Amino acid sequence: MRTDGHAPGRHGQEGRDGQGGQERRDGQDAKELLRRCARDVVDVAEGIREVAGRTSTALFAPALAGSARRRPRTGLPAQWALLRALTNKQGLGGAAITAPKGMGYMLGAAGEALGRESLAALVAVSSLRLRIAAVLVDHPEFERDPGMRRLTEAVTADHDLAAVRALRALFRDQGAQRALSGLAPLLAELLAIRALLDEDPMNDETGWALATGRELTADPVKGIGAARVAGLDRGDGAAEAVDLTDQEKQTIAGEGSFLGFLRNIETLSTDGRILVQNVRGPDGVVRYVVQAPGMAPGRPRNDSPQDFVGAWRNLFMADSPYTRAVLLALEEHGIPRGAEIALIGHSEGGIALMNLAQDEEFCRAYRVTHMVAVGSPVDNKKPADPRTWVASITNQHDIVPVLDGRGAGTAFDPHPHWYEVDYTGPTHEFPLCHMLREYMEHLRTVIPEARKDVDEALAPYRGPVVRTQAYQLKDRANPPEGYPFLTLPTTSVATTAGPVDVPVRYYDSSAAHLGFPVDAGVARALLPGVTWMVPSRLGRRALAVLSLYEHRCSTIGPYTEIVLSVLVDDLWRPRPLDIAADLLRRADLRRTGRYVLSLAVTTEEARVVARELWGQPAVRTLAEADLMGRDIRFTSPDLGIAVEGRLGPGVRCPEADWVLYGRRRESTVRTLLRTHGKLRLHTGTGVRLRLDTAAAEPMAGQLRRLGVDTARPLFVLSCPQFMTHRSAGAVLPR
Repeated sequence: MRTDGHAPGRHGQEGRDGQGGQERRDGQDAKELLRRCARDVVDVAEGIREVAGRTSTALFAPALAGSARRRPRTGLPAQWALLRALTNKQGLGGAAITAPKGMGYMLGAAGEALGRESLAALVAVSSLRLRIAAVLVDHPEFERDPGMRRLTEAVTADHDLAAVRALRALFRDQGAQRALSGLAPLLAELLAIRALLDEDPMNDETGWALATGRELTADPVKGIGAARVAGLDRGDGAAEAVDLTDQEKQTIAGEGSFLGFLRNIETLSTDGRILVQNVRGPDGVVRYVVQAPGMAPGRPRNDSPQDFVGAWRNLFMADSPYTRAVLLALEEHGIPRGAEIALIGHSEGGIALMNLAQDEEFCRAYRVTHMVAVGSPVDNKKPADPRTWVASITNQHDIVPVLDGRGAGTAFDPHPHWYEVDYTGPTHEFPLCHMLREYMEHLRTVIPEARKDVDEALAPYRGPVVRTQAYQLKDRANPPEGYPFLTLPTTSVATTAGPVDVPVRYYDSSAAHLGFPVDAGVARALLPGVTWMVPSRLGRRALAVLSLYEHRCSTIGPYTEIVLSVLVDDLWRPRPLDIAADLLRRADLRRTGRYVLSLAVTTEEARVVARELWGQPAVRTLAEADLMGRDIRFTSPDLGIAVEGRLGPGVRCPEADWVLYGRRRESTVRTLLRTHGKLRLHTGTGVRLRLDTAAAEPMAGQLRRLGVDTARPLFVLSCPQFMTHRSAGAVLPR
């Protein structure tokens, strides 16, 4: 049952308001008469097209071609007669030749390119004009508006240039959104006329599909196949249970009702979530309601099926990442087989849920009792279970429901048993008229009878909600964060700040390592007073490294870190140039490392972990760092240290894995750092380290003794974004 026209949207008002009711009845009768005539005319057009097809087949039949060669006096006149019947304006028309390939296809395309419309297309256009006349009964504004009237006349007369000018004038005078929404009631008919009359043969089949009420398989403008665009929507689908925010929980309906379910969809917005609710009906039976929002605005997204390419795929294809993700959500929700389910969706959500309803396997698993689509183009779909009660509610100025090719003027009703309301609401501007809150307001004020009818149909779901769960849908299942580098076994270690999982994992960090050549004797004096720990030498000098870290996400929280260290040789068998040989070894096999002289961090947990797990002399301080760009900056007022400057051109380096040494009482602690990121080597000419005169000990004093408080670094190793994990410190018997 399809109802249309102005409010109230159905027939309840007409018999109670005298003259106005009689006028509406007369208008309804006129519309039905025009639509019946349009259907009769398009049936004639299809008959003519079939005749043209059979004639084309006969013209290019091998038997006729062979007969013309054997008996040219009779065969050639026969071919000529068929060709004239197909191409003559008094016959089937210039573009009536239909053939999938070869000379027949070329002749047909040439006739269309020359503007020789076929008789079948012209008759189909007459049917579309009757449909336009039916729409104008409810939309007299098209006759009153000069711009709309000029565009309609130009399209129906096949005057492309005039049509383009009229459309540009509409967009200039009314704006693109208002003009498109104003054209929505006639959009299907105007697109069909253009496809049938233009010189492009690629969109002919789509024009005929619009004219005859068949299912669309391509766009009506350029005839681009649906599969080409839908192929961009890839993924197996994934679903993850997520919690609602406290504010969302306050607006989620606790009682089953049509407007309550729509309000839930409005609360979810279009961020890729759906809602599943368990409702205890009046008979005590628990049933399930799946509620799905529409398409997210903006560019296609790779993390969510609720985008443009997802909507396009759902429109033309039954299977999509959206439907697969919903199936996974229902499986995780634990809905038992045979349970009764109601599907309620808006826009793309309505299309995706209708795709589920027409899936025979899904309907064998669950009893789909109701399918309600609001503002969705679902007319080219059909539930697999004939018992499913289907409702479709659309605003005639909403462009989205017209995408299935069935507009306000359609002469076909493919689903006479559906409950359909196609109304004219007060909101004409798109996308405002497509928004769910506008539909909800219209259900309260413009078409309240529709709300009452749907609520009556959903009576088994009118009861308390006993469970509500939201699910985040995705195009594909995402691997764990940091996969595969940071997916490794962990162990919980007790500290005075609480248990800490090791290795400690850093998911998003930046770093800059400043290398300073320093006096080897001074460096040796700063190391622990043991004979077997000596600084590595580069010629006559040792190397001190000032490392700056900005950890934005880690398992011990975000913090900033500054480390002063000195490169040291193998603790057991120091060898000359061992540091150069170590660069060729894996980090876990290296004998050299960096001894941490001093360390400052910005959180208490990081300080405790550094001291108790890694044996490093950490202090807590205030600091800020910006190490992601070419201009790097680090400041710590507590330490009196500042590093700033601009990095020059750099070269790529291998991954920077490190071995750090610390001291815990009489033992040495060896910690392994593995990193993954794009490390670059720069000269240090553009970077400057500055110390305040009252800079805090011990780091400032060590920097002064090393003589780097006023020096520029020899080099800078920078990594604007990387991941790393630090093992628990291994205690060495030295």
